[in-house]
Amino acid sequence: MAHLQLVAVIVDDYDPAIAFFVEVLGFELVEDSASLTNDGRAKRWVVVRPPGAQTGVLLAKADGPAQRAATGEQFAGRVGLFLRVDDFDAALARLRSAGVELVTEPRTEAYGRVVVFRDIAGNRWDLLGPA
Repeated sequence: MAHLQLVAVIVDDYDPAIAFFVEVLGFELVEDSASLTNDGRAKRWVVVRPPGAQTGVLLAKADGPAQRAATGEQFAGRVGLFLRVDDFDAALARLRSAGVELVTEPRTEAYGRVVVFRDIAGNRWDLLGPA
């Protein structure tokens, strides 16, 4: 048996990213520990995840010019992350009240309701709910 444990999202800074994922998206802060880079510099190991989920998001602070350039563009302008929720209207209201950028208007597709939004780093997500 196997499962995808973590997906890394490059962010500018840890604390604003934690606030976005926890307060806006409703994720749980699973871990926020001191750590070291491969060359011995201080960093943090920060993991958030939706309640009840197995897969978490590692919030990785950009380290160096290449990573800073990739912040918000990890998926080359495509939707790269998909958040399925039970209550689409409540989740959409949270996004709107927090001033999150909605890239599209909410719409209904065969697979359910969907709206594209940008996270704090600028990456595109689908918010997905039941039809």
